[in-house]
Amino acid sequence: MFDYSLLHWTTFLSAALLLNLAPGPDFAFILGQTLRGGKRAGFAAMFGIWIGAMVHVVMAAAGLSAILMTSATAFSIVKWVGVAYLVWLGIGALRSDGSAFLKDKDMTGPRRSPWAIFRQGVFTDILNPKVALFFLAFLPQFVVEGAGPLPAQLFLHGTLVILTAALIEPPLILMGDRLGAALRRSQTLGKWMERSLGAILIALGLRLALEKR
Repeated sequence: MFDYSLLHWTTFLSAALLLNLAPGPDFAFILGQTLRGGKRAGFAAMFGIWIGAMVHVVMAAAGLSAILMTSATAFSIVKWVGVAYLVWLGIGALRSDGSAFLKDKDMTGPRRSPWAIFRQGVFTDILNPKVALFFLAFLPQFVVEGAGPLPAQLFLHGTLVILTAALIEPPLILMGDRLGAALRRSQTLGKWMERSLGAILIALGLRLALEKR
């Protein structure tokens, strides 16, 4: 069970590390939340993204992701729900007065809890069908005949891809928090940071809208 060669692990872990180092929508979301609300918000977003990714890993292991690859209708439904969700979040950020960035808890205006950011991260990842297709395309390359049941091998390697992110994302969140702390002292800067986050979310939504199977 799970009997792999050293070459297998070296190749897989190198690929997983490079994938997590490459800038993408997930980290853009995490960094945006870090600059907006500090490291607590960043880690909440990170854990939300990880849970969303785990849902895709489970779907890939169970074979459910194949539906998105074979059904244009299913792919389109999931994609456009994701687009609408990201654009809706982006518009909300664009309309903000910037007070969400300020450390002063007595300021008026909505303040988002880590739990709310976590949920947003989960839905942002789950509603991106490209993540499902990525796992379905990437993970089977590392299946080894005789090393265990196919679903178990897919689940193991998918989980390890997510765990590899734990080596990359936390240090970057801490760096982003130090930058954001200096910026959050000004409501004017906060307003522009909020608008920048809104622009990022809308851009991610438009990027998803343009993607095809």
